[in-house]
Amino acid sequence: MTGVSGSSLTNLKLLMTSLNEIETQLATLKEEATIAIASTDTLEQLEQLRINYLGKKGQLSQILRGMGKLAPADRPKIGAIANVVKETLQHNLEQRLQDLKAAEIQAKLRSETLDVTMPGVYRPQGRIHPLNSTIDRALDIFVGLGYTIATGPEMETDYYNFEALNTPPDHPARDMQDTFYLPDGNLLRTHTSSVQIRYMENHEPPIRIVAPGRVYRRDTVDATHSAVFHQIELLAVDEGITFTDLKGTLREFLEAMFGEELEVRFRASYFPFTEPSAEVDVQWKGKWLEVMGCGMVDPNVLKAVGYDPEIYTGFAAGFGVERFAMVLHQIDDIRRLYNSDLRFLKQF
Repeated sequence: MTGVSGSSLTNLKLLMTSLNEIETQLATLKEEATIAIASTDTLEQLEQLRINYLGKKGQLSQILRGMGKLAPADRPKIGAIANVVKETLQHNLEQRLQDLKAAEIQAKLRSETLDVTMPGVYRPQGRIHPLNSTIDRALDIFVGLGYTIATGPEMETDYYNFEALNTPPDHPARDMQDTFYLPDGNLLRTHTSSVQIRYMENHEPPIRIVAPGRVYRRDTVDATHSAVFHQIELLAVDEGITFTDLKGTLREFLEAMFGEELEVRFRASYFPFTEPSAEVDVQWKGKWLEVMGCGMVDPNVLKAVGYDPEIYTGFAAGFGVERFAMVLHQIDDIRRLYNSDLRFLKQF
């Protein structure tokens, strides 16, 4: 039997020492990493642990570099142990990742949970302005009668505001509607009748439209007048329309608007774009109130938009929204509608 030399025994002891050291290091790494992973509190810390233990330059890789000192027969054993350590750490990391994400979701839900037993934060409710409510009420009635809502620009040309409505430059009726002129020759419209001209230019009869909007006139501001106010005008054009149709339409509208049987009268008047023309009064609270102007569309207006007045007739009417609002709500001064005083507006 051949004996073992002293140098061979020394090398064997060194290899055994290296094998034991690596096993110990792997066991220690597994234990330390397991404790560190279980105690981490954030996703950022967990990612840092993954890099520290399993990254390319991590502790596991550094330990495995010592495998070069081992005998070839021992390397598979260390490799198997290392794989177990790696799989254990990966499992622990994945499990902790899921736990932290679940905890993060629960924390977010707790922070966003609404306690329905707590009293709510008070926010005062808004109210519809009396002018808007009056416009809405009137438009609802006219739409129910088969009218279409039409709108147009507030800055108009002289043609649409006056000339097409049978009011040439030298016509004295312009004095009744003195307005604000702009440097380019345009003006701020004095009525929404200009919408009627624009609509008729682009549509063939039969026509039934209602045109609400803001208008402007150089009036001295007082309890019943304003330089800026609102109008609603209606227009119907078709074959065979008569003044009787106009009277019936306005009676139906006024009774629906004021909510009761009303005494209505028509007084002869003058408007350049209607002939014959009339003022409309209603008996309200024991006295007569002028509320509207109306009339049959002047043939010259029909000619201006290309309609044949021998075939078509029509009627038009208009009223100031502010006047209706003041009557309906018994408001004593038109300026209250524009002052944005909450003490006043909260009443509606």
